[in-house]
Amino acid sequence: MKDYGRVQSTVKPPEVDVRETKVFVASNIKDVTTPETDGQPGFTGYEYDLKEYEKDEYIHMLHEKTSQLEDEATNLQIALCDVYEQMS
Repeated sequence: MKDYGRVQSTVKPPEVDVRETKVFVASNIKDVTTPETDGQPGFTGYEYDLKEYEKDEYIHMLHEKTSQLEDEATNLQIALCDVYEQMS
């Protein structure tokens, strides 16, 4: 993974941009406008955090997140069953 940090663009980026071998993830996307100062032109566009993943690395990360969510959903279902049993 490459973390490009905070970047700016005049075009609003997609949150996930899948390419042939890479995946770019933009997060914390905000509109920005900076005024002209000392003869330097102002900027109107977007500022966001940008990360680049190899496609296989991104797929693996999604798999791990999905597994975690499945575990959390199972735990929630068990907790809800416990609450339901206590109410009966």
